[in-house]
Amino acid sequence: MTDAPKPMSKAAAKAFLTALAEANPDAESELIFRNTFELLVSVVLSAQATDKSVNKATKGLFEHAPDPKSMAELGEAGIAQYIKTIGLWRAKAHNVALLCEQLLERHGGEVPADRKSLEALAGVGRKTANVVMNVAFGADTMAVDTHIFRIGNRTGLAPGKTTRQVEDGLVARIPKDMLRPAHHWLILHGRYVCKARAPECWRCPATQWCLYPDKRLTPPRTKEAA
Repeated sequence: MTDAPKPMSKAAAKAFLTALAEANPDAESELIFRNTFELLVSVVLSAQATDKSVNKATKGLFEHAPDPKSMAELGEAGIAQYIKTIGLWRAKAHNVALLCEQLLERHGGEVPADRKSLEALAGVGRKTANVVMNVAFGADTMAVDTHIFRIGNRTGLAPGKTTRQVEDGLVARIPKDMLRPAHHWLILHGRYVCKARAPECWRCPATQWCLYPDKRLTPPRTKEAA
């Protein structure tokens, strides 16, 4: 395994992200939701699951339970029937049911906008809170998922041994006016270009600023080409 490169300079980080922004100016969450409550539930369900699988599960769930009250009435067992196709569905059904009860009891059925209240809800950790604050409330937060953690370390954008270290590095290095959209630029870049096993560096618009020493600047040869 190649050691993580040294941290990227602030100027290089800005140039790196500008290149990603120009390549994907309309980057946004690939989760399908109609309101802040549906976003919160979708993000809770997305842990160790793809957005595609979550969207498939929540389509029916949100049709039958579009708000905290109706979902709480559906209950853990009822929620489970809709989400059995995604990972950790039992624990997630329990958390979502409890989360809905907490929203009703503590916040009048509304999703709170502050980190402390969000992280006090069942199934909501720092990453989920950051996503909701960023997407729903326009906060300058950086949610570090597996893709952003990988990019932060691989490229030198924000090396760190923990997700919090990577998050703090990104917040410190990314210009404030770019921080909120950078969350989406980085996730989609990691999902489709800077992939875990085989980064497609030849497709990367920001490769000149990337400090990864083992860049793959030419695509692999196909059998036909060989």
